[in-house]
Amino acid sequence: MDPRFSYYANPVGQKFLKYINSAGKVIGDSTLPHAIQELVKIRASQINGCGFCLDMHTKDAAHAGETSLRINLIAAWREATVFTDAERAALELTEQATRIADGPGVSDEVWGNAAKHFDEDQLAALVSLIALINAYNRANVLVRQPAGGYQPGQW
Repeated sequence: MDPRFSYYANPVGQKFLKYINSAGKVIGDSTLPHAIQELVKIRASQINGCGFCLDMHTKDAAHAGETSLRINLIAAWREATVFTDAERAALELTEQATRIADGPGVSDEVWGNAAKHFDEDQLAALVSLIALINAYNRANVLVRQPAGGYQPGQW
């Protein structure tokens, strides 16, 4: 698959990415556990069909020590026994927020469950991360950014 144009080489695209990557650093530096951050990025990217982000975040997760078993079971997290209650809460919030147009939005029950596992700073990071990965997914899907060539730590 060829990209529609070179978004990452375009001056406007580069400027946008500079700022959005800065937002990502704020989240990465937060107290939201890194493993949960990667699970959220992978799950949203699965839902949105973003091969570029899936390539990046599955490789980054593995490079950081995440097991292939857990990475392979993210799409079926409800049936899998390998995720903690906090991870499940984050994944459920990710799904409802990513599919916001498909239903009534994020339910109070799902929000309340996340709030049981994360403090306010972590919730702010989690909400920001879900919004951010959805923005990345949409940009990459729109331009048909090819997947497969990412190397951990590349960016």
